[in-house]
Amino acid sequence: QVQLVESGGGLVQTGGSLRLSCAASGSIFRVNIMGWYRQGPGKQRELVAFITSGGYTKYADSVKGRFTISRDSAKSTVYLQMNSLKPEDTAVYYCNADVDSPHNMNYWGQGTQVTVSS
Repeated sequence: QVQLVESGGGLVQTGGSLRLSCAASGSIFRVNIMGWYRQGPGKQRELVAFITSGGYTKYADSVKGRFTISRDSAKSTVYLQMNSLKPEDTAVYYCNADVDSPHNMNYWGQGTQVTVSS
């Protein structure tokens, strides 16, 4: 069993910054891709960014240049540094991880609320 625990959400003004963290724990053999998704009010869940075990990253066009994803593989933790936040970034942010434990499975965190006020 693997758990993903997120932290770092909150309320911030336009132009501000937040840093999200997501730690994977449990019976883990290897953590492969880790990523962040978000779901805004009345919207579908969308990919924000992901990072592979080799460090390859990909971002949604809407966050390029403002958000940075990184990971600490030793801690099975992924981070999302969010700068220059906009009201349209308001959403519940979910961590996602592809884990070998030892069988490959995909896991979701419980979500953390990010609210950007105008």
